[in-house]
Amino acid sequence: MKTIVGVRFRKPGKVYFFDPGYIKLKIKDKVVVETSMGEDVGEVAIARREMPEEKITTPLKKVIRLANKKDLKKLEDNKEKEKKAFNTCKEKIKKHNLDMNLIDVEYKFDNSKIIFYFTADGRIDFRELVKDLAAIYKTRIELRQIGVRDEVKKIGGNGVCGRELCCCTFLNNFDIVSIKMAKEQCTSLNPSKISGNCGRLMCCLKYEQEVYEEKLKRLPKVGSLVKTPDGEGTVSGVEVLKEALKVQFKNEDITTYKNYKASDVKVIKSSNNTENTLDSEELENLKELEALEKLEKEELKNIDSDED
Repeated sequence: MKTIVGVRFRKPGKVYFFDPGYIKLKIKDKVVVETSMGEDVGEVAIARREMPEEKITTPLKKVIRLANKKDLKKLEDNKEKEKKAFNTCKEKIKKHNLDMNLIDVEYKFDNSKIIFYFTADGRIDFRELVKDLAAIYKTRIELRQIGVRDEVKKIGGNGVCGRELCCCTFLNNFDIVSIKMAKEQCTSLNPSKISGNCGRLMCCLKYEQEVYEEKLKRLPKVGSLVKTPDGEGTVSGVEVLKEALKVQFKNEDITTYKNYKASDVKVIKSSNNTENTLDSEELENLKELEALEKLEKEELKNIDSDED
């Protein structure tokens, strides 16, 4: 077991583990830590705890000290520098006529590097821009392309649920969200209802997906022929979380429906249908969602995946 604390450098942002040594720390304490890029200041997000060594993928770097007044003053000075650097970079982008949107600027604590975050529709040749910025700031310059999800994460906001966006509160990394998840969860395929502020499929579709996948393995598909306590019928609807089925019975010209627990029904012949029948409006919505999914995949190819 290793003793760790979790430190976040920006909110929202990923939490990194550090060795606290003998320093007494509590949540929200500002600390100076050792990183691969030199010293940095972060905030304690996870209190001291024991963690199995196999869950720690990289060697733990140390918490150097609690941040003092001098450290905090330097942090505030860097924030002011970031604002000025943002405006300067925007002017240079305009000068070079680059089709990119500057989102944020981050100064490393020791000023060893400045990171400029931007969005763009494709790859951008920003070599001349980097030369201009390096000549002005006399330090290492990094331009990092981010996706629309990261852009919204930095801007912030509330979701349709009324709460602060998940990506701005507790999500450290973005998981892949697909149309398949929406289909398996019997969610509306209307893009306006299942897209987040970023215009991509809502991250919360991922939260219950494992449960749906596990239950769907045990449940018959729509169209399956089943034996019920009331005779043979065809599954016309499935409530996955409740593990309940709606079964259709046909007796000459009379059609009736009845609900059953999945455990009370035996499958006679499983349906080969993998898709529910969609009307024209749903098909149009599906095409729009597929276009968004394709756009996100292309966007990810253009984004560097390296992290601090």
